[in-house]
Order: sequence, then structure tokens, then C-alpha cells
Amino acid sequence: MTDVKLLGLWYSPFSHRVEWALKIKGVKYEFIEEDLQNKSPLLLESNPVHKKVPVLIHNGKSICESMVIVEYIDEAFEGPSILPKDPYDRAVARFWAKFLEDKVPAVGKTFFRKGEEQEKSKEEALEVLKILDNELKDKKFFVGDKFGFADIAANFVGLWLGAFEEASGVVLVTRETFPNFCAWRDEYINCSENKEYLPPKDELIAHFKARFQAVAAGSK
Repeated sequence: MTDVKLLGLWYSPFSHRVEWALKIKGVKYEFIEEDLQNKSPLLLESNPVHKKVPVLIHNGKSICESMVIVEYIDEAFEGPSILPKDPYDRAVARFWAKFLEDKVPAVGKTFFRKGEEQEKSKEEALEVLKILDNELKDKKFFVGDKFGFADIAANFVGLWLGAFEEASGVVLVTRETFPNFCAWRDEYINCSENKEYLPPKDELIAHFKARFQAVAAGSK
């Protein structure tokens, strides 16, 4: 009997990357909601370096960093493959996962900035989205026709970006400017491998609207 625990946050795209991998593999697990303002001893013990979620605890051993955890789950458990079998496709999937890890945080920061800082951040975000739109031309997913590793890595722009836009009133994506990206996002949200695992968008919007309002109030 394997013992699997996931330390995370319900609204975190990083935690949900791991949840999707576990669900794709059919792994039963215990989800432990953390409070980042009052981190549990278990979190501090399990991730003493970064002290952040998500953390997977498998038979008493801790694994940290969301995409590292996804690869671990793919290798440690039976079930459908998350990374492609073909070596070239695996390399492509890892390349785009790394690109998303490096570049997407700049997209998220746009919504928490104001004035000139926000405009500069918006330019950077639009450049990232332009690259993704170009890559996704004539493609259902990042690698072939199967939802997989790179698409899991792209979950922030797949769902959370839209929630951020609605919660903040700052719009980055339109179908006119990024048609290929929007087609991928539609597929991402509605594909059978993913749809049942997504958190409710209205709950995400409500959560982040409160966050943005708190940030705005604190900056006055």
C-alpha cells in the first residue's frame, strides 16, 4: 500500500500540475491544504530549502518543485505516460516546459504592477504569448495530439491567466491577436484528460479578485 500525500494550495497552478499527474496515473493521494502565512512543520521539514508548495510525500520521502514531481510521478507509478515515449518528442516537451517555467512568471507579474512597471511587464508578457502562439500554429497540443507534459507545464496560461484577466480587468489575450494560442486553450480546457481536473474558474476569479483588491488597497 503506497502512502501518497500532496502539500499544496487549492488555487495554485503549481499544486494542480501535480494533482493532474496523479489523477492521470490513477494514484490515490491525500491533499493537505497549506497556509503560507503559517507554514506547517510538515512543509518546513519536507521542503527546507524553498519552504514552498507543492511537495509530494511518497512513502515518507519528499519530492519538491512541481515539474520535477510530475516527472517523478510519471516514472514511479503505472498508468498512461505523461512524457512522450519518443526521445525527440520527450526533448521537445522538456524544452517547452522549461521555457514556460522561465518565461510565464513575467506574465503573472503584469497583473500585480501599476503604471509604467505594468506597461513594461505587459510588453514582456505579450512577447511570450506571441512565441507560444507561433509554436501552437496547426497544433492541438505542444507535442502531437495528446495532452501531456508541456501542456501541464502551461497550466497557468491555460486557465489561470483567464481568471487573472477577469479578476483584474487587465486583458492580454484576444482571439484576434493570438488565435493559435486561444485554440490550444480551448482544447486544453475541454479535453477529456483535463476538464474534470480543473478547479472552478469562478472560484479562482473570486479568490484573485480579493487578492488584487488587497494589493491595490495596500499601495494607496
